[in-house]
Amino acid sequence: MKKDFKKWHTRKERLNDDKPRVFFHEREVWWCSLGANIGFEQDGKGGKFARPVLIFKKFNNEIFWALPLSLQIKSRKETAHFYALVELEDGIARTAILSQLRLIDGKRLLTKVGMINEKNYTEIQKAVIRLCSI
Repeated sequence: MKKDFKKWHTRKERLNDDKPRVFFHEREVWWCSLGANIGFEQDGKGGKFARPVLIFKKFNNEIFWALPLSLQIKSRKETAHFYALVELEDGIARTAILSQLRLIDGKRLLTKVGMINEKNYTEIQKAVIRLCSI
């Protein structure tokens, strides 16, 4: 599939120039304009180039580490350590793609979806630490 980098760059300019940052917290899930990215990096979809992300670590009111989310549940044993289940209490199974952890500016956030519970967040934190120690 051919990616529309020009359309993404136009969108990114608008986000940078016109969009105010929203207030966000760790454990929240937001729709986020991730963009059109290179190779196997997670892309956003649609006209806003968006996908849901988990606010993993907030550094200040401007930037945070985000974990992109996917509806595809990975169960293969050799790749399972790259994913962690996300529970939003809406009955939809999601996974956080741990290997795609990235720094994001709050200007990219669009709409808050919800918040995961503390137990699930702790499990995801432990999974990230395990992945970093491989």
